[in-house]
Amino acid sequence: MYYVYLLQSLKNKSLYMGCTSDLRNRFKFHNRGLSYHTKKYLPWKLIYYEAYVSKIDAYSREKSLKLHAQGLRRLKERLHNSLTR
Repeated sequence: MYYVYLLQSLKNKSLYMGCTSDLRNRFKFHNRGLSYHTKKYLPWKLIYYEAYVSKIDAYSREKSLKLHAQGLRRLKERLHNSLTR
């Protein structure tokens, strides 16, 4: 399985989106400060993920959400209660 995931920083509420084949280990990787892009906003919580059988589908979805503001905006609207906690 491949996962598109959304993390939220507990430090400043910023969001980070990524894609991986091992969600548990990738989440640990982020929270251990091993990612250049996320280490300054530790700790992180997992807000959302989608699972895909196809690697191509997962990475296409991640790219679509990152490149198209409307897609990410709709996702944020769906996750309103999760993002405000």
